Amino acid sequence: MNHAGEGVIKFNLQHTQAPALPVEETTELRAWFRILHQTELVGQEPDRYLGFAYGNISRKTTAGFIISCTQTSGKNALLADDFSLVTGFDISTNQLQSKGPCPPSSEAMTHGAVYQAVSAAGAVFHAHSPIIWKQTRPLVIPETDPSIEYGTPEMAQAITELLEENPDARLFSMGGHEDGIIAWGKTPEQAGVSLIQHLARALQYHAISTTTS
Repeated sequence: MNHAGEGVIKFNLQHTQAPALPVEETTELRAWFRILHQTELVGQEPDRYLGFAYGNISRKTTAGFIISCTQTSGKNALLADDFSLVTGFDISTNQLQSKGPCPPSSEAMTHGAVYQAVSAAGAVFHAHSPIIWKQTRPLVIPETDPSIEYGTPEMAQAITELLEENPDARLFSMGGHEDGIIAWGKTPEQAGVSLIQHLARALQYHAISTTTS
């Protein structure tokens, strides 16, 4: 699979430099980032994805949504100034506005699509998990069209349609984004627990299939 576009912002971004958000607004996200990093659901490795950092996390606020900044997932822990506030976006015109110490993740439009499609969504976690992604169909996980690339208006539209067709799905696979998994919840805790639960299921399934093959 082609990774030439990994880590590249594909939407039209209008970013305004601004001070970091108050520490308390990112505390829960930063705690979950450490858990996801320890389980290798986010991170950075030289032999994966051309060495680009992978994974990003966000939560909704009254002003928009807070999301980890682009290429910050290689850190062991995030600080308050590793987050950006997305104040607006338009999927149809591929426009996104943000402010903060650094530009938002290249997957910010994907997060926006989930928030727009599911009013109950209060947090979105984008992880990379080969063990879950490769068992998408055996585990009956909804999946976007494999021909659609990440970070594009087409992916945002595909996510909207997927969530409309699968209103109870709290986790889905990005078919055209190698190892890409999206989980959402009313809170960061719900999104994080969903990811960990699916990872456990995938590991069990993998162990069983390896033993019987």
